[in-house]
Amino acid sequence: MPQRPTSPKSDTAALKKGKTRGSVPVAYTQLQAQFGWDVPRFFNMAQVCSARWAADAKAKHRVAVRSYDPSGKGQTHSYAQLQTQADALSHVLKAQGVVQGDRVAIVMPQCFETAVAYIAVLQMGAVAMPLSMLFGPEALVFRLQDSDAKVALCHATAVDSVQAAQAQCPALQNVWQVDTELAKTTTHKRGAFKAVKTLAHDPAVLIYTSGTTGNPKGALIPHQALIGNLTGFVCSQNWFGFNPRDPATAQGQLPTGSNAIFWSPADWAWTGGLMDALLPTLYFGREIIAFGGRFSPETALALMGQCGVTHTFLFPTALKAMMKASPGAPGQTVRQSHHLRLQAIMSAGEAVGDAVFAYCEQQLGVTVNEMFGQTEINYIVGNCAMLWPAKGGSMGMGYPGHRVAVIDEAGRECPVGEAGDVALHRLSPSGQADPIFFLGYWKNAAATQAKFTGDWCRTGDLAVRDADGYLWYQGRSDDVFKSAGYRIGPGEIENCLVKHASVANAAVVPKPDKDRGALVKAYVVIAPEYLASHSEHQKDPAVFQAQLIVQLQDHVKTLLAPYEYPKEIEFVDALPMTTTGKVQRRILRLQEEARAAQRS
Repeated sequence: MPQRPTSPKSDTAALKKGKTRGSVPVAYTQLQAQFGWDVPRFFNMAQVCSARWAADAKAKHRVAVRSYDPSGKGQTHSYAQLQTQADALSHVLKAQGVVQGDRVAIVMPQCFETAVAYIAVLQMGAVAMPLSMLFGPEALVFRLQDSDAKVALCHATAVDSVQAAQAQCPALQNVWQVDTELAKTTTHKRGAFKAVKTLAHDPAVLIYTSGTTGNPKGALIPHQALIGNLTGFVCSQNWFGFNPRDPATAQGQLPTGSNAIFWSPADWAWTGGLMDALLPTLYFGREIIAFGGRFSPETALALMGQCGVTHTFLFPTALKAMMKASPGAPGQTVRQSHHLRLQAIMSAGEAVGDAVFAYCEQQLGVTVNEMFGQTEINYIVGNCAMLWPAKGGSMGMGYPGHRVAVIDEAGRECPVGEAGDVALHRLSPSGQADPIFFLGYWKNAAATQAKFTGDWCRTGDLAVRDADGYLWYQGRSDDVFKSAGYRIGPGEIENCLVKHASVANAAVVPKPDKDRGALVKAYVVIAPEYLASHSEHQKDPAVFQAQLIVQLQDHVKTLLAPYEYPKEIEFVDALPMTTTGKVQRRILRLQEEARAAQRS
């Protein structure tokens, strides 16, 4: 487990006050210098997330998962129940020949049985392979084939689609509906399952990247990556009064009476839901809400108020929707009207932007902590309002134990203000091996090698570092483009557009142009609330849209550089999104290129 050495109280006081030596907070610099990873030789995610709590007389009856179906019907499940059910499922898998290293697909939504499936697979030393319920036939077949998955554990609504894919996946021996299998096994006295003693660097999870720039690649994640995630998790969540210099809290021994409750709409089939929500919450022996319904801003606010949610991970797209749907009423904030108990919000996937940042502070009563990471190296950069000043719109700084830099094509660190690739060094600032790294891409050594420049692991995301050490996101390397010689980062323009009352969401891409190389084009989703309050759009939609385009262009011209305003705006009902909540600008960019080819 990670341990932090103790140090004088004056250091903590300096950090909270934001004191600096030069430009970076003094205590932040000291924290990075003093931090040390303590990774045991043997380590298993399931043991620390479930088995140890189920074996603790004081913790075994604590709520692990409180699940709600789409109708709102809820049920609580203790850590003892979680472990008992996981043991039963592990016995079933073992009886069918699943052994250490085998890949087991998990095609399930947020629900108690999904947590059971992960614990059951991980404690066997098998490799859990999360698959989204939203995947179509081709996506399922590709991943099941590529991984040589032996078994698929499914929700009732996913069984048919996975069974249809099974015919094209010769390695896939069984497709099971988890709740049905558990109902069969609980009547038998199977007893506790003897967990496999896994090495910390043994593979635990195989997660396929979104595939926005080609075929999906399977990132193989070791058990120890959970340890690497912890500093980012506790910092971004201001977690339970966590003290980064107290080894006891680092080991999951939380203060007595901590009643934190976590919820996120992030799909547990993705890194954001699995590694940033489900597993770290269970690691600390606390309660996580599982909600099986569709996301809406109204439902999210009602759920958080009803369940007393204290900690959450919300995508910027979700926060933007909440800001438009519930901007706050005179004399009463959103926090007050929905009886929110939020203590921390982490956000990731896209830049939050200062409009949403201000909304979270003023209406939700929380300073949002932006975080940055990716499947291969998750939770490496972020803000922590509890420990160092957050800057609205900034990615933050490297979390304790992670050496993060902005590098150029040759692998050299870029000077302040110069854009480069965000990268993570294999060694921590104190010179230890960083446990957060993925093991490599499944069956793709060439792609694994291309991910690194020496000891630096490149993210493919561009940022600049300011004089205080904070990183500022510039976009994916393939999203940034040039227009009339100017370098255009879409994030800043999109953030500016969203500040306008009419805009629910926006995406900026290059439109091919013979003279300028590319024009700045924006795809805009109009906020339903704005349309409802402007009836003229029904009388003459063309005139309404033409007038709105001029307003939006003038809005951007007023706030940004003249060359950044969108020369063309196209209104759409929805933007193409990944299942992790990221805008797929690549699809829009390819659409513009195809249109240009037709015109020529």
